[in-house]
Amino acid sequence: MGANGEPAGVLTLRTQAMPADANAAGDIFGGWVMAQMDLASGMRAAERARGRVVTAAVRDMAFELPVKIGDTLCIYTDVVRVGRTSITLSVEAWAQRYLTTRMEKVTGAVFIMVALDGGGRPTPVPGEG
Repeated sequence: MGANGEPAGVLTLRTQAMPADANAAGDIFGGWVMAQMDLASGMRAAERARGRVVTAAVRDMAFELPVKIGDTLCIYTDVVRVGRTSITLSVEAWAQRYLTTRMEKVTGAVFIMVALDGGGRPTPVPGEG
């Protein structure tokens, strides 16, 4: 989390939580939130790798607050390390509460993505620039 309780990283994805994504109590499924985080990680890592990437690992994910129907889920990503074939991102999910400007951190995790070549084998991540 950034300074003053603000999201850390770049806003990579925004989407609204809908009834089909929720249980009978109106709480959004954790797997749906994780899928949005995975999607955002893949987008950000593919941009950095300038090519195909896949998720290799997800670490340290714990839910702090629920997401409710109507909330806007905001996913922030920060590239924290680039290895030979991998990109490690810090990912935060924040809920903008329905019809308000209030933002609350829902969860965070570390996503490790691996760059792949056309044959599906790990390939070096190009340098920046």
